[in-house]
Amino acid sequence: MISWELEADELVSCNCAYGCPCQFNALPTYGYCEAVAGIAIKRGRFGDVKLIATPSQHFSGRTLWDGDRTLWASWVIESGSERLFYSGDSGYFPGFKQIGDTFGGFDVALMENGAYDSYWPTVHMTPEETVRAFKDLRGGLLYVVHNSTFDLAFHTWQDPLERIAALAEREQLPLATAEIGEVLTLGKPRNNVLWWKGLR
Repeated sequence: MISWELEADELVSCNCAYGCPCQFNALPTYGYCEAVAGIAIKRGRFGDVKLIATPSQHFSGRTLWDGDRTLWASWVIESGSERLFYSGDSGYFPGFKQIGDTFGGFDVALMENGAYDSYWPTVHMTPEETVRAFKDLRGGLLYVVHNSTFDLAFHTWQDPLERIAALAEREQLPLATAEIGEVLTLGKPRNNVLWWKGLR
């Protein structure tokens, strides 16, 4: 695993539809990497939106020969007075607390919740770890992602949603288990629906 220190002034941006961490372009043979190669700069924006690459914990690589040569990232997204956090693919690690402390909390935290297994505990979070990371980040709304699309692990597809909903209810955490394709508008009231109930 690549580890890296969080530096508050290390931002990345580009003038295209992608944002990527600084070392992402180390593998220029992939088409999507060519589109963003060489765009890492100290500070930048997409219009009024600031993207800040922050640490995460995951392996990288797509072949047997390119393991852990690039960074994996989470993201802080700031626009106006709103601050969001997107975990990306990540296992639980102490960096979540460091990010929360550095940025002072988040209105919404989009957090990975799925494809976990005891065989790969450092790359994907269990629902319990997702809640722990959310608390470390000082999130306002827990918006779970990385679940219910296809099986990567041995748990049922509903398991991440069932467990996170029970944890959020028990700990009285605001939770968004959005239906696939649902749009979340910040500041707009939303009733969370346990949409997977009764599905196979």
